[in-house]
Amino acid sequence: MSTAGIIVLIIVVVVAALAVAGWRPVRRRTLQRRFGPEYDRVVAEQPNRAAAERELRERERKHAELELKPLAPDARARYAAEWAKVQARFVDSPSDAVRDGDELVTRLVGDIGYPTDSDDERLALLSVEHAGTFGRYRDAHEISLRNARGEASTEQLRRALVQYRALFAELLGDPPVPQTGEPLGVGSVATGSAADHAINNTVPMPVPGNAPRSLS
Repeated sequence: MSTAGIIVLIIVVVVAALAVAGWRPVRRRTLQRRFGPEYDRVVAEQPNRAAAERELRERERKHAELELKPLAPDARARYAAEWAKVQARFVDSPSDAVRDGDELVTRLVGDIGYPTDSDDERLALLSVEHAGTFGRYRDAHEISLRNARGEASTEQLRRALVQYRALFAELLGDPPVPQTGEPLGVGSVATGSAADHAINNTVPMPVPGNAPRSLS
């Protein structure tokens, strides 16, 4: 190879290296914005930041392969009504309410198109599009597991149901309208009732807006 050719090759290699070096911070910031606190949690669990970012990119790849679908209006109304029953149950049996709430949220994410066979896989894929509520859902699920072992306090159970409710509202989207014509959404379910006050102790119920982009 001529001297000129070698110089050109060196320039190409240097430019490519600079491009890669410049791209990495951009990709990192994108992952940090998308996953929020989950980014830091995965970095802490993995041997290094590169491994953590590979894990998060793999989650993005798997999430892109999911066939997510919005719920039909009647299904959304049914889920909202079931959530009202879960809230009401908390007054007399917090343990049963959290167990049923965990099962209801799992069924909801399954109907939307997320996997439900593996807790780890479901949690990982939910983190891609629901970073804002995902951390609370993870905490709620961990409390539910302690509840199954009889190790959760009433305050922990109350917190778990409030945390489940945040993801439930986000997944359900706009309040559905049942046959009565009255809006029935998780933002209004049991509001003002003894059940609602017992659960959130003045913590406001999240009012969902439009359904998430991935479900539309």
